[in-house]
Amino acid sequence: NMKLSRSIKQKVTLITGAGSGMGKATAEVFASEGAKVVVTDVNSKDAQKVSEQINSNGGESLAMQLDVTNDKQIQECVSKTIETFGQLDHLINNAGIASPINIDDENYADIWQKTMEVVLTGQTRLIRASLEHLFKSDAARIVNISSTEGFGATPGHSPYTAAKHGVIGLTRSLALELGPQGVTVNCICPGPINTNMTAAIDEKDKATFARRRVGLKRYGEPVEVAHATLSLCLPASSFINGVALPVDGGLSIRRA
Repeated sequence: NMKLSRSIKQKVTLITGAGSGMGKATAEVFASEGAKVVVTDVNSKDAQKVSEQINSNGGESLAMQLDVTNDKQIQECVSKTIETFGQLDHLINNAGIASPINIDDENYADIWQKTMEVVLTGQTRLIRASLEHLFKSDAARIVNISSTEGFGATPGHSPYTAAKHGVIGLTRSLALELGPQGVTVNCICPGPINTNMTAAIDEKDKATFARRRVGLKRYGEPVEVAHATLSLCLPASSFINGVALPVDGGLSIRRA
């Protein structure tokens, strides 16, 4: 008779891109559930602000600047995590960038390269740097953030769409590879969420899109995505492995 816990108290969670949006919400939710959170972002001021807020609310966190394309920063970040908290239980690969671009644009090759580096290759770098520590955890979790672009598409976004499809493939492959060593690997596929990435879209256009395409007729909030990520990291979610979970209000099932 297995006794499974729904608590992540005292677990250590490293989150990339945690200075704003879904990453920030995820850091706050995990901290409020008693995890020790390593708040990382390419913008160190943003990471610092999130971390200070968590600590002033009685949580435990550490802020670090982290560019997921920079191996040296990744090594430093993982070392500092172990030095400070002694362990690493959860890796949340949330960092991402989105640059709409058409295939015939002269800057396409650069945008393709940069998008792949951050969105897809960055996740593999963090995973590789974290593995030896995750293997020591009794409830190790890797959660990669993909997107509903991981199983659908939007015109003029091919680098992003390809990278997000790649995240799902990476997740599935590593779920089988790392599962035997007790590490589950899953991914979250957010749909339309109110973040900096979508802030530029006109509110009227958002409302129209949501009415037409989203089952719940609205955009989601970052905290709603954060709670889905939390669910996958619970010790009790020990038999969930290799899934791509849409958090999209019904967007991806809609056909008419």
